[in-house]
Amino acid sequence: MTLADGPEAAFDAIAAGTYIQRRYGIKTSRDEPLARFTTMRVGGPADLFASVHNAFELRALVRHARSSGLPHVVLGRGSDLVISDRGIRGLVIQDRAEGSRFEGEQYTAEAGVPMARAATETQHAGLSGLEFGLAIPGSVGGAVWANAGADGSDIAGVLVSARVLDAAGVEAVLPVEALRLSYRDSRFKDQTDPAELVLEATFRLTLADPDTIKSRLDDIRRWRQAHQPLGIPSAGSYFRNPDGDSAGRLIDAAGLKGTRIGGA
Repeated sequence: MTLADGPEAAFDAIAAGTYIQRRYGIKTSRDEPLARFTTMRVGGPADLFASVHNAFELRALVRHARSSGLPHVVLGRGSDLVISDRGIRGLVIQDRAEGSRFEGEQYTAEAGVPMARAATETQHAGLSGLEFGLAIPGSVGGAVWANAGADGSDIAGVLVSARVLDAAGVEAVLPVEALRLSYRDSRFKDQTDPAELVLEATFRLTLADPDTIKSRLDDIRRWRQAHQPLGIPSAGSYFRNPDGDSAGRLIDAAGLKGTRIGGA
């Protein structure tokens, strides 16, 4: 996904930031460089930037932005994302809501939980099914949005439901059947602004020996260390694999693996 600078919407970043800090107790900053919040390390400044650390703050800030007509973008962990060097006009809300809980064989995680952490949390609980999350550089919200997958598995195979904030600011729990998940796609990709926002997701997993799950995670970790530079997502994280082939193999065959242009 690519984020350009967007419309030149006029708003007072100082006044907006001051109001958010006083009303919601959420720290804001102006002209915040966004490159450090993306895995590709590119992107100019946000006019106004705020990090939220729980679902309450996320809901409150998104509802405020929508009701006041404040241009805004919700940013997860910045994977599969290219931001213009001109930056983003308006408010960028960084989702760091990372709460999670277990109910029997179900695991519920807020949208900001890194998929790699979801994989290790469920391993410690003796629940199998999210091991593939260790190979996904994004967060739960983004993974549901894109039906992310790796190692022959994807979100659709383990997802029960997603709690979303709709365009009217109302929360609803949508079953997986309503999300229209397909290869790297979902209903969320077809919507216009203001779109539904994933707040949390619930997964149905299976009981397994924690040591056995850990062994699978170790195999995935070793494969990643052997096949891609530390901290750099694989080609499959950025590109859709064509039928019968993989983006990574095609890039490698073209001699472009590891190519750098400027800082990218």
